[in-house]
Amino acid sequence: MNFDVLIIGGGVSGMQCAFVLGSAQNKIYAQNKKIGIILHQRTSHLQDALFNNVLGLKPKTLGKDILQDGKEQLSYLYPNINQIEKEKVLSVLPHKLGYEVNTNKKTYFSNNVIIALNYSKPFNIIGLEKYLIPHERANPLKDRIQLKNNHHLIQPGLYCCGTIAGWRSQFAIAAGSGASVATDILTLWNNNTPTKVHDKL
Repeated sequence: MNFDVLIIGGGVSGMQCAFVLGSAQNKIYAQNKKIGIILHQRTSHLQDALFNNVLGLKPKTLGKDILQDGKEQLSYLYPNINQIEKEKVLSVLPHKLGYEVNTNKKTYFSNNVIIALNYSKPFNIIGLEKYLIPHERANPLKDRIQLKNNHHLIQPGLYCCGTIAGWRSQFAIAAGSGASVATDILTLWNNNTPTKVHDKL
């Protein structure tokens, strides 16, 4: 299966990235773009999270509920986004079509790939190991890792967002990072004209 963009990771940053990309579905530059998200959620730090300090979320919101509700909301609002579940990414390799993404079940090809996994070890995706560096903002005692990047861009067509991009583990920061990458992709599709998407009354 071929994609224009494939997100790897279904936590805060990955899901937020998917929502922003999906919200541009009626824009001329985004029409007919194939978007996919591989929902790595079992290892998401949201599984054990409780939120009282996030704008817009009711106090005592559970992270595990956000994961489930997010999938349902994404499916309802933007059914054009292909949600891929119960697959583990094994490798991300350069390919003439952009990148070849191999999971334990299938092979996908995408012009752009966004890594939205958490910053914990082990990190065993073949093809990305050369970009691994110690996390620049986490407590060194935690031994966290990130992918070396420049404003989320690892190399042409390969992005990262959230904690794996070097950001701190806060819901709002991770969400903003995912949204930022999405607008970078939309800008790329819009002939490099700076682009954002807002819903209005």
